[in-house]
Amino acid sequence: MEGCVIPVRRLRVLVPGDLGARTGGYRYDRRLIRGLCELGWTVRVTRLDDSFPVPTADALTEAATRLAELDPGELVLIDGLALGVMPELVAAHRERLRILALVHHPLADEAGLTPERAAALRASEQAALASVHRIVVTSAATARRLTAMGQDADRIDVIEPGTDPASLAARTGLPPLQLLCVGTLIPRKGHRFLIEALARLRDERWHLTIVGSLARDPETAARTRVLIDSLGLHERITLAGELNDTALEQAYQEADLFVLPSLYEGYGMAFAEALARGLPILGSGAGAVHETVPPQAGLLVEPGSSEALTAALRELLHDRERLTGLAAGAEQARKRLPDWPSCIRRWSALLEHV
Repeated sequence: MEGCVIPVRRLRVLVPGDLGARTGGYRYDRRLIRGLCELGWTVRVTRLDDSFPVPTADALTEAATRLAELDPGELVLIDGLALGVMPELVAAHRERLRILALVHHPLADEAGLTPERAAALRASEQAALASVHRIVVTSAATARRLTAMGQDADRIDVIEPGTDPASLAARTGLPPLQLLCVGTLIPRKGHRFLIEALARLRDERWHLTIVGSLARDPETAARTRVLIDSLGLHERITLAGELNDTALEQAYQEADLFVLPSLYEGYGMAFAEALARGLPILGSGAGAVHETVPPQAGLLVEPGSSEALTAALRELLHDRERLTGLAAGAEQARKRLPDWPSCIRRWSALLEHV
């Protein structure tokens, strides 16, 4: 039609490392890219070096080259793992490109950082975010966190991850109680506190399966193995490593209780996946965990406290009526989980107006 301008649905996505990595953040990225393509967007992915968020000099040079190669006016989404540590590069292209940030959680809120490193990351991320056109976060809690760090709330959009429909877990409840923990072995996921808590319950009947990469943080994985062996729990705790979709689904289906003692979550996709299967939850964590897990579906205890986990586990091991009640709450909560089509439609609408 003469005189009309047809919008071109083109997006460039910059992601550090392996887009196929089995973490919540990368899964969000994958589903976003796939969903936008299904809506007719042309999405091109540029992989940045996997050293981010601690980039080498070569990694930053490569990122500068990739940004410089983009056409003027191009719509660019940069994953927060990279964006937060290259504020100068983002600032250099803020007028030439339409840049959006996807923040799963603030970099400075990762566990195990020295105060000096956390302060440096906070300053770097604040500067980088100040140069983008829009900021997208995966929870209202992260939006509040960024606002508290000095970002303008009017520039922040909350688009929660979707959750795929799933079959209800069998939850036989037969001893030993099957505990499932899904999360990459990194300090922030708090596996140490769960293992220490279970060591105090060695006379109870339980078995724990931990699903998550053992290679992403080899030092943490090695310390976890040593802790399990030193406590004599190697026959009762299985480190399953990463599982494919079929094996992971089987792990959910065989579980009686989902346990994840995170110190912090930007959303907590594993919690939502457990709710989708009607699993009662025992968790912890600052950030968005209390928004993701409603009180009728789970017990949430103080982060970083093995004693609090022990008390909650003991209660659930002995009070099956309480466990059944939480499972019923999870079955209700699963009906209210956000879905991926709605998530992608919101993204599409946002991108069309940047």
